[in-house]
Amino acid sequence: MILTETFPAEITSQFELPLILHSGGSDYDTGGDDKAPGMDLNQQLLRQPDKSFISRASGNALYKQGILDGDLLIVDCSLSPQHGDIVVAALEGELICRRLDLRNSLLTSDDEDLEDLPLQDWADLRIEGVVAHSITQHR
Repeated sequence: MILTETFPAEITSQFELPLILHSGGSDYDTGGDDKAPGMDLNQQLLRQPDKSFISRASGNALYKQGILDGDLLIVDCSLSPQHGDIVVAALEGELICRRLDLRNSLLTSDDEDLEDLPLQDWADLRIEGVVAHSITQHR
């Protein structure tokens, strides 16, 4: 999976959406006497905006991880990569997204057509950050 677009993670505004804590039926209603608490997605998704970026995934190499073609990835560069993390790596001038297998020193994918990338075979491979969140557009 490659990354086709990359954007800085800048917070330029705050907007709270209602947080629905229960389901009371099929009707969506945030009105009434109870004021639903709000949630700012910036605070939930961007732990450290100055050390994060947003990128768009291209391909389905991580479909078993729930990352699909066109998804937005929120990448946190302040997190230390750990075994099993989904990471963004720079390889030969291209940003790629793979699962980190530290036990075998590999970057892996769910696509059988893509070979695993041994970490020690690539002198110019650099892990840029850890995918903290992915956003899928359903409609």
